[in-house]
Amino acid sequence: MKIKSLIIVLLLCLFLSNCVQKTYKKTIVFTLDVSDMKHLKKVGIRGNDKPLSWEEDTKMIEIEKDSLYQAIITGDMAYKFTEVKFVVNDTLELQNEENRRVVFSEKDTTFFNAKYNKR
Repeated sequence: MKIKSLIIVLLLCLFLSNCVQKTYKKTIVFTLDVSDMKHLKKVGIRGNDKPLSWEEDTKMIEIEKDSLYQAIITGDMAYKFTEVKFVVNDTLELQNEENRRVVFSEKDTTFFNAKYNKR
């Protein structure tokens, strides 16, 4: 009886310890082309994984006047991809369309280039 109980406890411990999702430390460099836009006041990004959120924008930094913005995000990701959308002047892109899916590189850093409101 002791042996059966011990085996059950060991199997239960193994089963429960494997339920935790492995995370991956990833850096994603998002570069957004907004060269077709005029009167830019605010450029940001929203998404699934922290530090991003769907409720508020993460500010993107202008790297080329009136055309290119960039955000560098680092975090522990539970999956091998994330989903995002860009925001310009408080307008979320790709309304009524699926989010952009960013598949992570095998390396620590993934580079993702996009044009606002275009696939």
